[in-house]
Amino acid sequence: MSLRQTPKAKSLPDIWLMTDPRLGADLVGVVARLPKGAGVIFRHYELPRVERCALFDAVRRVCRRQRRLLLLAGSPREAQAWGADGFHGRVGRRLGPHQIHSAPVHNVPEIRAAEALGADCLLLSPIFATRSHPGGAALGRLRFGLLRRQTQLPVYALGGVNKIRAHSLAGFKITGWAGIDALS
Repeated sequence: MSLRQTPKAKSLPDIWLMTDPRLGADLVGVVARLPKGAGVIFRHYELPRVERCALFDAVRRVCRRQRRLLLLAGSPREAQAWGADGFHGRVGRRLGPHQIHSAPVHNVPEIRAAEALGADCLLLSPIFATRSHPGGAALGRLRFGLLRRQTQLPVYALGGVNKIRAHSLAGFKITGWAGIDALS
């Protein structure tokens, strides 16, 4: 896996940290300890807006210092206003040529919708059982591979993925992987 250039000439990372409340009070420390070149997709939807903004600002400071890409789960306008490098979600089109758009996908219709919106990369999930969706059905390797072949966009493996599992998926030509627990 290696860095890939987006149309906006920004390199996509090999790894995305998906922020989550279970990372606890040490989220900023977790971000600071990420491997070189990792990016962050900031979620924390459950927080009140003021607290979410404050936590995002703290994460953004670390990301800027370490030259990490930081995407905000939300609208393109919100991501621009908050000073993110782009946005993560299924709605909206980027507001400028430098804004990166990642999209979560689980099936072919979602892949097509993300392509139609001009997404730069896809996070395809869940491949394996995951604590984020206890008891939820996982795609498994075969279905993941079939879905991966449905797009030319960069694809990240998400859902129960760690470094070892990501390497085992390299044959599917993934761009990289995303995780929560494996990176904390």
